[in-house]
Amino acid sequence: MANHVFGRGSGALPTATRGEGCYIYDEAGRAYLDGSGGAAVSCLGHSDETVRAAIHAQLDQIAFAHTGFFTSEPAEALADKLIAHAPDGIDRVYLLSGGSEAVEAAIKLARQYALEIGQPGRHRIIARRQSYHGNTLGALAAGGNAWRREKYAPLLMETYHIDPCFEYHHRHDGESLEDYGQRAAQALEDEIQRLGPETVLAFIAEPVVGATAGAVPSAGDYFKHIREICDRHGVLLILDEVMCGMGRTGTFFACEQDGVAPDIVTIAKGLGAGYAPIGAMLSSARIFNAIAQGSGSFQHGHTYHGHPLAAAAGNAVVSRILDDGLLPQVRDRGDALEAALRQRFGQHPHVGDIRGRGLFRGIELVEDRDTKQSFDPSRKLNAKVKKAAMDEGLICYPAGGTVDGRVGDHVLLAPPFIISEDQIGELVDKLSNALDRALAA
Repeated sequence: MANHVFGRGSGALPTATRGEGCYIYDEAGRAYLDGSGGAAVSCLGHSDETVRAAIHAQLDQIAFAHTGFFTSEPAEALADKLIAHAPDGIDRVYLLSGGSEAVEAAIKLARQYALEIGQPGRHRIIARRQSYHGNTLGALAAGGNAWRREKYAPLLMETYHIDPCFEYHHRHDGESLEDYGQRAAQALEDEIQRLGPETVLAFIAEPVVGATAGAVPSAGDYFKHIREICDRHGVLLILDEVMCGMGRTGTFFACEQDGVAPDIVTIAKGLGAGYAPIGAMLSSARIFNAIAQGSGSFQHGHTYHGHPLAAAAGNAVVSRILDDGLLPQVRDRGDALEAALRQRFGQHPHVGDIRGRGLFRGIELVEDRDTKQSFDPSRKLNAKVKKAAMDEGLICYPAGGTVDGRVGDHVLLAPPFIISEDQIGELVDKLSNALDRALAA
């Protein structure tokens, strides 16, 4: 049969036909344990009755009303619920269709805010190397992953990148976590000074780095130092929680664990749990009011932003996370997953680091544990791990370029919040088998 789908690659893929709990089934009836929630998306698994019922009920009312003419009850309810649990100062929700859209909106909002307050010279965005903020051109420009940027570099706006807060690779021997966190944050101060504080618009970062580095948390009081630096220079702090937010790390917003509140925060993935394409950009009252009292409107928009059907799904997902005890469960299951990973891989000759928070965990693969030497990229170890895992009946999220965008391999794990301890055992068993097969290949 001819295949006319333009997919991510040219190879054939199994066809997903149904989902049940933490498993996806293909056309042959084979079960795959979803150990990464796809790309940290399916936080409630694949058959949540509450979310499905909410979508069906909304479809019976109204599926779409353009936000140039109407608001909708699901959008209003979701915004209220998000703000009730948002970081201090965050007051407004701009609903979108995914993470890249949310980051694009955040960057544009930051620029318009600078204009509204009479600081048109602020236009420079600072981000971190080995970050990922989305695949549209603005979001890709903000991201600091060399491999993802390479083909499109001539099309990208100029963005400035500092070293990430990446303890495994950048903390010095004998350096405390707190001292390292402060030193890592100093890179932002230095870059602001180099560029000229009056020209810097915003700093964007993931509280826990996801796809490009494998669940890398900050060290010490890194983000508190970052917040102080931004405040000192009038630079907006944008936190990208598209992958690590919505309970994934054990708190509703990941930045709660860092003790900071951003000026703008982006969310997606777990917001819709895979049941609908939805994301959001949340901003402080200060930013919203500057625009409301200035030009009166944010010069931005998408046809499907604030989509009622997607908002109904998001509202049901958030209710499940907040009202049904899933945050404590994420912390509990996250501890169990970490313990299982350390027991199985803690002394593995080719696992250099095990890291993360909650149900957001990564293992970094190395050729030599003592020197932290990565495997040769030509070996394509991460691709072999992914294939071997699928053969074992496990969905995980391996990637390459962990160290600098070209060198390094890791495996990201982000299973559904409903995963059982027995399924955690299954996940680790299958990952171990896959890793052995990939290393032998």
